[in-house]
Amino acid sequence: MSAIGRHISKLSGYAPALPTPFTADGSVDAAAFERLCDLQVRMGATALVVCGTTGEAPTLRPAEHHVLVRIAVDAVRGRIPVIAGAGCNSTAHAIELTKDAEAGGADATLSVVPYYNKPVQDGLYAHFRTIAESTGLPLFLYDVPSRTACGLADDTIARLAEIPNIVGLKDATADLSRPARLRRRLGPDFRLLSGDDATASAFLAQGGHGCISVTSNLAPALCRNIFLAFKHGQIGQVQRLVGIAGQLTAILFRETSPSPLKYALSLLGLMAPAVRLPLVRPSGQLRSEIAATLTKLCELHPDFMIESSIRAIDAA
Repeated sequence: MSAIGRHISKLSGYAPALPTPFTADGSVDAAAFERLCDLQVRMGATALVVCGTTGEAPTLRPAEHHVLVRIAVDAVRGRIPVIAGAGCNSTAHAIELTKDAEAGGADATLSVVPYYNKPVQDGLYAHFRTIAESTGLPLFLYDVPSRTACGLADDTIARLAEIPNIVGLKDATADLSRPARLRRRLGPDFRLLSGDDATASAFLAQGGHGCISVTSNLAPALCRNIFLAFKHGQIGQVQRLVGIAGQLTAILFRETSPSPLKYALSLLGLMAPAVRLPLVRPSGQLRSEIAATLTKLCELHPDFMIESSIRAIDAA
């Protein structure tokens, strides 16, 4: 098994769900995306997740999906895995995206529960099994019923976990009893990753391995320290750090993600705040609250925030 393959099989910690930067004319800002990928690797991300919900995947054209995966792979240079979002409510289209991610050099894919169609559990099983059989890449299931109006049952996850290259689950249900339930059924190797920053620490405490995170885009060192403190049993430190992260998480999800995140990153000069319709930029009041929260946290906890890394790297 390659080094990256081992990383996938033992994936833990915080992996940022990266936003997709756009230029003023609405095209992908390749330079901004490349810089963001490299910065996150330098800040200790355990993997990069591209072309997912935070990456505005439903608005990306196939050619853009390929370019983004390729940019991330080239920027990472084998240092950590690249996990490419490759889900769709059409099984055939999901297979196309999966094959494209594989051709682009991704190390694994993230495949969301089919949205809008509302298939029964047998349909979900057949959907993911068919995708898994189309690729040699490891595949992470992605359960986010608040967006898909359809969820994966524990029994269906257990059936899918028997397929060799289905290796884990991104769970955005906020059901904090679920990691322990699944761990008892699936054992320690099937990777359980939270998809909800607000409950990620509790998810870890119940047997989870890590988090695919929006907040870590802005506070990678803070998120890494939360995981390390939890790993070393420093519960008081975990609570303190989670209190800091919670201020940022609350503001990033006040309106539909990733609009608040992209606005925050624009204040740091990392990308334009542009999103693609039907998403719109944050309201004026929220923009003011984002700026105030970011300023406060960068002043009080500079070592935790991405801003300090930007300055250090630019000065090097």
